[in-house]
Amino acid sequence: MDDVDATLAALADPTRRKVIDLLREGPRPAGELAQAVQMSAPALSRHLRVLRGVGLVEVATGGDDARLRLYTLRQEPFEALRAWLDQVQAFWAEQLGSFKDHVERGR
Repeated sequence: MDDVDATLAALADPTRRKVIDLLREGPRPAGELAQAVQMSAPALSRHLRVLRGVGLVEVATGGDDARLRLYTLRQEPFEALRAWLDQVQAFWAEQLGSFKDHVERGR
């Protein structure tokens, strides 16, 4: 599975998209994320593992307290997804432009 496929598969789940939305506001500990999505810590842990596995998020220890794990977004997978979407959009823009030209020539 390539990176874009893995990213799309991970983002297919609404809970994981909600976690991404929360992390757009800034780094958060796992417990706060679990509370925000109204899910137990073990259940959210599975979602965070998927997000980490595809590289959408990373985790760091929280300063003085080594037990505190802060989750943050990683930019690179989103850039790869954006590049792929830009290619799809360019394809459709070209197709629609060609269709428009064809229709206008037929008038």
